[in-house]
Amino acid sequence: QVQLVESGGGLVQAGGSLRLSCATSGRTFNSYIMGWFRQAPGKEREFVATIDWSGGIPLYADSVKGRFTISRDNAKKTVYLQMNSLKPEDTAVYYCAADSDWGRARTPKYDYWGQGTQVTVSS
Repeated sequence: QVQLVESGGGLVQAGGSLRLSCATSGRTFNSYIMGWFRQAPGKEREFVATIDWSGGIPLYADSVKGRFTISRDNAKKTVYLQMNSLKPEDTAVYYCAADSDWGRARTPKYDYWGQGTQVTVSS
């Protein structure tokens, strides 16, 4: 079992930056791949980024590639999402998720989810 708590969301102007954090509990953080997903009103939850157990392999959705960076600190049991050059279309609730299966890395089928944090980008 792992619990996840996101923080760092807020309101920002287009072109600005935010850094999301996801703190986890439990003793086996480095047994999980960690992902970020987002869900805008009226839309399905979509993949944003994921990172493998050691932090050596990040994957991104095409829509955020070059603007967002996922990272993890296994000692702090925390995963981060640095979001730069934000656009209004990035507005959504952002969710942190954990899973043990790299085969599910890009899918919204992770075992564990946080409660989400709102990101709003104004034009």
